[in-house]
Amino acid sequence: MKKVYTCFCTDFIHDGHLNIIKEAQKYGEVIVGVLSDKAMIRFNKFPTISFEERFDLVKNIKGVSKVIVQEDIKYDKVVEEIKPDYVIHGDNWLTGPMKTIRDNVAELMEKTGGQIIDVPYTKNAGINLLDEKYELRRGMPEYRRKRLRELINLRDVVKTIEVHSGLTGLIAEKTIVENNGEIDQFDAMWISSLCDSTAKGKPDIELVDMTSRFRTISDVMEVTTKPIIFDGDTGGLIEHFVYTVRTLERMGVSAVIIEDKVGLKKNSLFGTEVKQTQDSIEHFCEKISTAKKVQITDDFMIIARIESLILEQGMEDALTRARAFVKAGADGIMIHSRKKDPAEILEFCDKFRSENKTTPIVVVPSSFNTITEAELASHGVNIVIYANQLTRSAFPAMEETAKDILKYHRAKEVDDRLMPIKQIISLIDQI
Repeated sequence: MKKVYTCFCTDFIHDGHLNIIKEAQKYGEVIVGVLSDKAMIRFNKFPTISFEERFDLVKNIKGVSKVIVQEDIKYDKVVEEIKPDYVIHGDNWLTGPMKTIRDNVAELMEKTGGQIIDVPYTKNAGINLLDEKYELRRGMPEYRRKRLRELINLRDVVKTIEVHSGLTGLIAEKTIVENNGEIDQFDAMWISSLCDSTAKGKPDIELVDMTSRFRTISDVMEVTTKPIIFDGDTGGLIEHFVYTVRTLERMGVSAVIIEDKVGLKKNSLFGTEVKQTQDSIEHFCEKISTAKKVQITDDFMIIARIESLILEQGMEDALTRARAFVKAGADGIMIHSRKKDPAEILEFCDKFRSENKTTPIVVVPSSFNTITEAELASHGVNIVIYANQLTRSAFPAMEETAKDILKYHRAKEVDDRLMPIKQIISLIDQI
């Protein structure tokens, strides 16, 4: 009997899946792969149920003779081990980033003499309703909050990009690329005080109050599902910070990062050019430990940002603080530098990792932007935050457009560099 293979990456079974199984049965024995969580999050939605539950869903479908685990989005290992005569899939992989997966299968099947079957993608009101409920479920606080911890365990490095509005959140949520046969996307979102303040035309000195910043979180959360890391600046007074933690946790934010400074906040990239005061180790540890006590779940993370290298206090001071902050309950350490050479960042990571193998390390490669994610991961980094690139790319583009409209007294000259409004609207889900 000939073998027919398909792969599912879903939290629920709908008519489209059943249609593929029904079609597959016409050609032979049906074998279904369930994509692992690690592979699934490379290009698809983050699951809301466990892999075991997803596996059981497929196993209980009538007409499926065998279920296996597919560990990679590419089919090389599957084709080598199963040697299917047919690979069947919805025709949604004929275009877009998923086409690279189909191209991979086509190349493999050409070598084995097998065949691809493209089934028209099933669309109906029932499927649309299930998809909508699935999206809403993935955005619920109890699912979103724990996602960062899960990603740290699943990804070599958690790629995080700055967002400051619902629209930038959609860009972070929906941007998927294919490059050299690989598919990738951002894992998480960073709500930066700098970019949030800048979007409101305010200086980055903790002038924008928390109520306003929580509104930005809400705007982003309404249209996205990826985990959020919140820039908490210094955290403010200990008595205030505990309320911030309670609110963020209740909203479904995954983590807050606070820096060990006191007084009027100045952006770290000014370094010692402006007066900045580093908090004492004892007081900052008290802030961390007090906030950890008010947490309700184990999902939420408080990450300590160390400014010792920024303020030229030396490597040993940075390491001493890291040890103390972890002991006080910090769930991660962010180490920052404004040097173009990443050497001191890597030195810190290597020394910290030599004595602490598990506490997540966060870096923000704004100044030292030549280093790759893979290089950082090789030194023990878990989270990389692209902290302001969307804001910095948008401003010059908008300024140039404004200047040209003034110059030419019309909009025609700028039209060729504008995205069609229909394309922007397509980012926004219509109910």
